[in-house]
Amino acid sequence: MEELQAAVTKQQSLIKELKSNNVGKEEIEKAVAELQRLRIDLEKKVKEQNKEAGVSNIFDRAGIESLLKRRFFICPAFEIYGGVAGLYDFGPPGCAVKANLLALWRQHFVMEENMLEVDTTTLTPEIVLKTSGHVDKFNDMMVKDVVTGDCYRADKLLEERIDKLMEDPMLPTDKREYFIRVRAQADAFSEKELAAKLKEFEVKAPDTGNDLSEPFPFNLMFKTSIGPTGNLPGYMRPETAQGIFVNFKRLLDFNGNRMPFAGAQIGLAFRNEIAPRSGLIRVREFTLAEIEHFVNPNDKRHPKFSQVADLEIQLFPRQAQVETGKFPPMKLGYAVAQGIIANETLAYFMGRTFLFLVRGGARPEFVRFRQHLKTEMAHYATDCWDAELRMSYGWVECVGHADRACYDLKVHSEKSKIDMVAREDFAEPRFVEELRCIANKSLLGSTFRKDGPKVLAYLESLDEGHALGLQ
Repeated sequence: MEELQAAVTKQQSLIKELKSNNVGKEEIEKAVAELQRLRIDLEKKVKEQNKEAGVSNIFDRAGIESLLKRRFFICPAFEIYGGVAGLYDFGPPGCAVKANLLALWRQHFVMEENMLEVDTTTLTPEIVLKTSGHVDKFNDMMVKDVVTGDCYRADKLLEERIDKLMEDPMLPTDKREYFIRVRAQADAFSEKELAAKLKEFEVKAPDTGNDLSEPFPFNLMFKTSIGPTGNLPGYMRPETAQGIFVNFKRLLDFNGNRMPFAGAQIGLAFRNEIAPRSGLIRVREFTLAEIEHFVNPNDKRHPKFSQVADLEIQLFPRQAQVETGKFPPMKLGYAVAQGIIANETLAYFMGRTFLFLVRGGARPEFVRFRQHLKTEMAHYATDCWDAELRMSYGWVECVGHADRACYDLKVHSEKSKIDMVAREDFAEPRFVEELRCIANKSLLGSTFRKDGPKVLAYLESLDEGHALGLQ
């Protein structure tokens, strides 16, 4: 097929050259006829390959959505009042499907892995989400129609524009690969980079074709106040993880102070999506099933890793995203050994997630794990992978896997002044030499006067390496 694509591109260039040289009409018509023949051959080849791969380009999404509503699997919430975008109600069959899926999740993870399940509140005080970073950083990039003022999520418009361009079977291979790389990075671009890509791909407002504003951040959390005075601000939680983190000390105590262990939670989350336009995929209220696995940071091996080490799944490492755009199957054991996946524990849960998705009905070839680019990851994260499902909307994130180090426990501990650490008992005593910077407080006070406390705080915060540098 690549040869045909190259032939089409070459013939297009030939026609341009003939026209620029003012050659005869008959010769140009012959060249155009040859181009049409090549295009027909290419379209046939594409259909043949899709047929061999069992892929159909025909999917009646509107028909499926209509069926789900007629049979009352789902319906728009508050439908008699016109509905609200991004809010759906589940009918009897929808509730049954959802209950079965959650029961499968609980059996596959909570029961089989002996996890500790909690059920925490959705209403969350601002101090919790301010400490975790959500108040300042839980944003998506938004653009507006410069004429109507309608709002859109910028990275999704870019993805949709690229998907449309890639429908052209005559698209040259090098351009197709470039488009794939850009699409994979759409939600990782900085504000400036995203603006440049929107301009490069000539992205317009989908409903009107009007120009768009420059992208800017929009916080996705629903803000509210707790109590009648309005003095205690809060948010509807955007994730369930913080409820696990703030209860870490109680969970550790419940587990007999043994490590490692995992906390799990199933519950509602709320996100004020900019433009929910993809059915149940992008909604403003939804059910999350979440796990936080706590492990010794100096030993991230997993005792059951051998059970998934030979599992072969499609991995899409960050290097492939910016170079080849391809994601061939790879064994998890090999990926860990080569340093593609950071550690055994992370890889183990990626394998378990793959098995769950397949048990839930996903076709293995329509599941891949995409590694976050460096620009996507938080500064404290070691490694992050998203399980993505290939749908009629393209590849869609379904599950996030992240080695977050001890960031959440650390920031909540510092803010609350509550100790959130686990302790390890050694079989034999260990003696460790520790270098500390001990300041002469009276000399500091007389030398730096009012700045003395600042200097003292700085000296006490120095790690061993920086303390040695003062000698």
